[in-house]
Amino acid sequence: MSLNRDAAINIAKVLSEALPYIRRFVGKTLVIKYGGNAMESDELKTGFARDIVLMKAVGINPVVVHGGGPQIGDLLKRLNIESHFIDGMRVTDAQTMDVVEMVLGGQVNKDIVTLINRHGGSAIGLTGKDAQLIRAKKMLVSRKTPEMTQPEIIDIGHVGEVIGVNTDLLNMLVKGDFIPVIAPIGVGAHGESYNINADLVAGKVAEALKAEKLMLLTNIAGLMNKQGEVLTGMDTAEVDRLIADGTIYGGMLPKIRCALEAVQGGVNSAHIIDGRVPNAVLLEIFTDSGVGTQISNHPNIPL
Repeated sequence: MSLNRDAAINIAKVLSEALPYIRRFVGKTLVIKYGGNAMESDELKTGFARDIVLMKAVGINPVVVHGGGPQIGDLLKRLNIESHFIDGMRVTDAQTMDVVEMVLGGQVNKDIVTLINRHGGSAIGLTGKDAQLIRAKKMLVSRKTPEMTQPEIIDIGHVGEVIGVNTDLLNMLVKGDFIPVIAPIGVGAHGESYNINADLVAGKVAEALKAEKLMLLTNIAGLMNKQGEVLTGMDTAEVDRLIADGTIYGGMLPKIRCALEAVQGGVNSAHIIDGRVPNAVLLEIFTDSGVGTQISNHPNIPL
């Protein structure tokens, strides 16, 4: 059935609007953190896979880092292993780490790779242990209350922070027209495994690759002010002020700090985007309006 005239005009308008962005980002690397609601709906999962394949087809180089917290929680529950969290991070003992590796490196990673490949891409799944892609060390959490003279150091098990990224491996894959899909599992100096927050891994990968953009898919419309309005373009100083005055707090703080560090570390811009919106990645990259919050050192320059 042929398209009616209005629909055809609308498609032409969308393509025309996208063209300058496609030209601007050809040959550039974009790191996308994929997680949350975008991983739970079949429609959103399909839309994400098609977005990634289209980006690669027009000459942009996507690198995907994924989460999988709900899937880990589901399997732990089925195995009758209790979950504990400290400051939003899962306490990861040896038994829990086995489940994390099984779910992230096996089930979730391969599901994403299969979906991208089914829609015409050439995705390849990795964990941070492959070729020491994500070198890590143990993360220690400190906590201090007013009555304490010294902060308490809390050991949360096999939870890590990134200390290095094997960019040679990623660059080789990108140049070979593959789409890397990375599970956020790091490897320590003695081969031990670490569970790492996917936002942190995406930020460090983007920094190491000097990516054009870091895109963090979330379950909210973007960074909001105290009136509940989405803040679209911001510089790093503005973000610091919003953290200081309490506008940014709680669960958004780690994500925002990850975006800030990436921009300060050489990434051109970081984006907090609404993963609940179909084709959110393409909308943010290829349209004037976008679907989230952009953080950069130069927010007044179109990106």
